[in-house]
Amino acid sequence: MRWNDLSEEACPVARGLSVIGDRWTMLVVRDCFLGYRRFEQIQERLGITRHVLADRLRKLEAAGVLRREPYQERPLRHEYRLTDRGKALYPVMVSLIDWANAHVPPPEASSVTLVSRETGAPIAPVLIDANTGETITHRTVNAKVAE
Repeated sequence: MRWNDLSEEACPVARGLSVIGDRWTMLVVRDCFLGYRRFEQIQERLGITRHVLADRLRKLEAAGVLRREPYQERPLRHEYRLTDRGKALYPVMVSLIDWANAHVPPPEASSVTLVSRETGAPIAPVLIDANTGETITHRTVNAKVAE
């Protein structure tokens, strides 16, 4: 299976990875969640080449995750903002942060801690079924594959 063909797969994991499945893409999305919107800001933070960053931004825009908005007329410059589709990735980002902090700890303290906006206290993310209130784990939910 070729990488470019994943967007046409029936499998939702494959389709999702066709949009966000490389390290640079998720780091660009992370930076957008952190409030970095301009090409130069993102490039400096990531240490990524202009060519690679431009490619990832184009792909995220084409996938409807980001939208470009002009912030300067002369010369014309754009910033990148998360769309509703992009903002819907926040739980994925939170889950990845929580998982990495627990299972891939850094040599020093983690650079990211998840805290409540209201209280500033650390949070403990949990995935919950909105229909039942049940915690979603590998023991409580099966992924049913269509036959």
